[in-house]
Amino acid sequence: MGAQYGALGVIAPSGGLDQFIHVGMTPDEVNTIGHLPEGKGLLGALIDSPHSIRLVTIGNDPRSSGFPGGHPRMDSFLGVPVRVRDEVYGNLYLSSQAAGQFTDEDEQLVTALAATAGIAIENARLFAETKRRQAWSAASAEITAALLSGERHDSIALIVNRVFGLSGADLVCVLLPTDKPGALVVETALGLSESDVHGARVSTAHSVSGSVLEGKQPRLLDDSNIALPGHVRLGPVMAVPLISAGTAEGVLFLARAQGAQLFTIADLEMAADFAGQASVAMQLGRARGDRQKLALLEDRGRIARDLHDHVIQEIFGTGLELQSIAGRVQNESLSERIGQTVANLDASISQIRTVIFALSAPVEKTRNTIRHSIIDIVNELAPSLTTTPYVSFSGPVDLLVTGDLAGDVTAVVRESLTNTAKHASAEHSSVALTAAEGHITLEITDDGHGSPATTRRSGLANIEKRATIRGGTSEFHSSSTGTVVRWRVPYFLTPSTRTENGLNL
Repeated sequence: MGAQYGALGVIAPSGGLDQFIHVGMTPDEVNTIGHLPEGKGLLGALIDSPHSIRLVTIGNDPRSSGFPGGHPRMDSFLGVPVRVRDEVYGNLYLSSQAAGQFTDEDEQLVTALAATAGIAIENARLFAETKRRQAWSAASAEITAALLSGERHDSIALIVNRVFGLSGADLVCVLLPTDKPGALVVETALGLSESDVHGARVSTAHSVSGSVLEGKQPRLLDDSNIALPGHVRLGPVMAVPLISAGTAEGVLFLARAQGAQLFTIADLEMAADFAGQASVAMQLGRARGDRQKLALLEDRGRIARDLHDHVIQEIFGTGLELQSIAGRVQNESLSERIGQTVANLDASISQIRTVIFALSAPVEKTRNTIRHSIIDIVNELAPSLTTTPYVSFSGPVDLLVTGDLAGDVTAVVRESLTNTAKHASAEHSSVALTAAEGHITLEITDDGHGSPATTRRSGLANIEKRATIRGGTSEFHSSSTGTVVRWRVPYFLTPSTRTENGLNL
């Protein structure tokens, strides 16, 4: 064609230029210009109206928006759309023809070349979309196999991790309904500001996730303009309902940073299909787990009854007999030793009662107590620890630690024990929850080698924030002999006094 400069602009599915491949300019000229064209001026005119444009001088056309500083001089111009049938995939541009201007013959030849380029672009996009669909399908099969394998899995974390790797999103999270009407909680988050987003409360009113949960239909936004902590703003968003047995049980939320590439309809379809299959797998996994749990609970109930009806009664009777003997012993030292033995038996009875409580399931899922919640967390994390942590309770914790306060307590227990598993190399650990003197006190200890608070900063910040919101305190002490986390809040504060963090996912 005798053109000095040429370029191929590929139009993004959402509009504008997705790629701009150019020839003719030197690397120094490219660096001087800076960013590539965004599809404005003459290039934008060709995108908005996909018909050939042939000019003798670019600058004389009113649609021209000029050139940025450092851009080489360009005179004549020929632009033709790259199309297959009725769909336009991009545009082919030529400039500065050696003879001064492009001819009709040049335009016809470039139009034929553009048609060939269109077929190549269409095939490339179809191939890329097929590969993405295969990846989503394989991930769905992997999730289903994992949830039905019989092994313990955090189904929500599995889904979030796989979606994060597949979608190209900067933030993926799952939001679930709370006990409070009109509110959702971010159960799991991965990506941008994940430590601040995790555990956040989101109102269903005027939020993307709320509308998806209520309407049971996915949503796609080009620019959500949602603000996150740390001066981060979200742009493109996909939100998909997690539906089980016709009920929306949560929302899968995917977002990219503001200014990033938009999600497409195909992306939304693949995410929705994945979420639907994952929801079914979660439901089947829960049903299988419930059957296994029922058989286990029946056996545990028998053991708990035996401990209560026989073991505790025998230990209690032995303690009473020793107390009677201590009252008749003249030797003061021996009497003290017998008294200490009685105290040890009393402590053993308390430990056995904790075991009995752990073996006994709540009558209804909706009446789960903080004791059961903590014991469940300890059992879940026990495989990651050298030994199962010792658990103790004191005071009416089941009556006082409920609702959002229970959620904070279990979150602190999980974070602290996870840190112990990851950093402490501890032989022994313990969890103690006490309700006394107007306060709920949670203390988690281990005998590991300790670690600086900086290695756990994100988790500790969340623990401290939960205490501060409730008007309490959080202490972290770590040394070469072990670590102590002490979390203390007043229990007269009600959940309604909590300050929401204002996220509107």
